[in-house]
Amino acid sequence: MKKIVLVIFTVFFTHVANAQEKTLQLSLKEAIDYALKNNYSAKIAKNDIKKAKEIVWETTASGLPQVNARLDYQNFLKQPVSLLPAAAFDNRKSVVETVEEFFDINRESSPAVADGFIPIVFGTRQNLNASVTLTQLLFDGSYLVGLQASKTFLKISKQAEEKTELLTRETVINAYGNVLVTEKSIEILMGNIKILKKNYSDAQKIYENGFNEEEDVEQLEITLGNLKNQRNSVIRMKEIAYQMLNISLGNSINKKLLLTDSLDGLAENNINLELIGKTFDFSNHIDFKISENDRETKRLMMKLEQSKALPSLTAFVNYGKQAFSDSFTFLNNNQQWFDSSLLGVSLNVPIFSSFSRKAKTAQAKIALNTADIRLEETKQRLALQAQKAKNEYQLSIENYQTSKRNVDLAQRIEKKQRIKFFEGISSSFDLLQAQNQLYAQQQNYIQSMLSIIAKKATLENALNLQIK
Repeated sequence: MKKIVLVIFTVFFTHVANAQEKTLQLSLKEAIDYALKNNYSAKIAKNDIKKAKEIVWETTASGLPQVNARLDYQNFLKQPVSLLPAAAFDNRKSVVETVEEFFDINRESSPAVADGFIPIVFGTRQNLNASVTLTQLLFDGSYLVGLQASKTFLKISKQAEEKTELLTRETVINAYGNVLVTEKSIEILMGNIKILKKNYSDAQKIYENGFNEEEDVEQLEITLGNLKNQRNSVIRMKEIAYQMLNISLGNSINKKLLLTDSLDGLAENNINLELIGKTFDFSNHIDFKISENDRETKRLMMKLEQSKALPSLTAFVNYGKQAFSDSFTFLNNNQQWFDSSLLGVSLNVPIFSSFSRKAKTAQAKIALNTADIRLEETKQRLALQAQKAKNEYQLSIENYQTSKRNVDLAQRIEKKQRIKFFEGISSSFDLLQAQNQLYAQQQNYIQSMLSIIAKKATLENALNLQIK
């Protein structure tokens, strides 16, 4: 029985462990879609939209009916004393004695001429007041402007999310491409090391037979050592590249990934010469829309300052109940309660603010003018950005095509020099030059493929093309 339980637990925890370590397989498109849902910046942008919606409702609600309840309880530890003029009372002895008896006053002498004051305590020691007040804003210029501003803020938040999506796409493309670059580099380096190991072994045998010099063998050994160091360095870079990709996806840095696209395939698929001839329309660009809404915000701020010179009108209705007692009897059924109600309006008219409103309005006008300047600057910057992105993308395509041809040429040259070296026609120096040239062209070729992918993403963002 114990063995069965042990087996069950072993299977269970093995299943859990495997589930946790499940590898995430992603093409580039799948990686982009995944990041748009799980990326940290994307989640923050969505929260900003939710917050903006709540701000809109908060502003809207401030102009809707407001209901407030209030409960006041008072217990005088020592009641205040009031003084009544004695002349207000009949000074006959019977009257004075009645007053003294009721208010528990001890006089030292018989009443004579009414003079001075009589100390009296009014009211009860405890009282309870409960009320409900309904208020309704009838007119306030700043409320209307604030409502417009909150809706503009919501627009800006939605546009910020769109901007975040474009940046996320570009970030994922670059991170995905960097991983493929490291994997491609390792693949090429491993192939070069394999060939060089054979060359080194053959050269060692030739040297042992006395047909070449030790320097030739040592030169190959140096080159082989350098290639191995490069391989080890790229392997470490590969780990970091995967971690960067995981961050851009919104994963833990140690999440296992399997990329299904190849660097060569992405490079070929990202060649689209139609993009270079595409007309740029700055009015549809997300950055221009954001600048427009920023200007609109500044315009509303100016209106807000101007509206503060307008009067505000508020209506209110109040209903309350009061109870009085010398002891806490407010919860008793026989406690007497007194009703009260009130209806009114409140008008607030700003008259003079020592020119502070004028100064604030002037500041808002200056801010609006600055926003106009920035809007024009954004228009020119976006046009330049689009043209620059087109040029860089076209250059990346040309570099890719050139690098591809150069790799083929460098491979043929290196092969010829290798044959000549082992035939004793050329020196190890000539072979070294051909090898270094090949390795350099291989790296240029790898970087040119990454450049096409990255520059195309940059151009799409510059042209504000929608994510597909």
